[in-house]
Amino acid sequence: MPTREASRVAMPAAAPADPVDELIKSIRIPPRPTLLADLQAELASSDPSPERIGRIVARDVGMAGALLKLANSSLFGGRRAKSIEQAILFLGINQVAALMTGLLARQAIPVERAALANFWDVSTKRSHAMVFLSRRLRIGAPDIAHTFGLFCDTGMPLLVNRFPDYEATFLDAGAEAVRAFTALEDERHSTNHAAVGTLLARNWGLSSEVSWAILHHHDYAVLEDEHTDDVVRSLVALSLLAERAIRRYQGHAGSPEWDKGGERARAYLSLDEDETAELLDELEEALHDDH
Repeated sequence: MPTREASRVAMPAAAPADPVDELIKSIRIPPRPTLLADLQAELASSDPSPERIGRIVARDVGMAGALLKLANSSLFGGRRAKSIEQAILFLGINQVAALMTGLLARQAIPVERAALANFWDVSTKRSHAMVFLSRRLRIGAPDIAHTFGLFCDTGMPLLVNRFPDYEATFLDAGAEAVRAFTALEDERHSTNHAAVGTLLARNWGLSSEVSWAILHHHDYAVLEDEHTDDVVRSLVALSLLAERAIRRYQGHAGSPEWDKGGERARAYLSLDEDETAELLDELEEALHDDH
């Protein structure tokens, strides 16, 4: 029988903690809201019921009102839904679920720092722009485009809450002309908003395509990678067009992200310069109409 000392020698040393894993664990990922879990469960059933979805949505009066306002906006067809049931009829259950997911995200992830003061306004405009582009170019499902557009940057407010100096990183990375936005985040914080946003998307039960697109949305080389799912590549390409239009809407002459990935996005979408310019004009006008 081995002595206590021998047992101590025989015991393997504990593996050192991975500092990146420990860091990720220290970032608070908001739990999936119960309302969203119930909505996803209904959508995953063999026969999703618009009536049951309507009852789930109606449990939160504020959410129901916000959903009706969104459903009646010009970017979603401009039809006047007077009830949640009509909104579901006009939009379809998947689009209603996407809109509800976005509203719940805004409620669960407050933004209180000055540098990100307009975060949810920009995210909402991006999600609307993604829907417009998905429909206009007939690429992918509008509800998937909407969800990705809203969630792709959700890692940013989570990083702001974790790192006191993240606001400076956000401003510097946004002005970076050559390196990827996420490269500067990795350099300073050993993680980035795309990785954190992917964790949130997975924890909230979003689709794998949305999760992967969030992870790669600043990795524009993915647009030329034939091994990457077309849905993921399409979302990344459309997000660049949306980014360029939003920058124009805001009055900016240029867009660093478009400069880094725009040519690849145009090539992937088979758009020439004139087609791109016309599309951006239409999208910018739609954003103004939706204001």
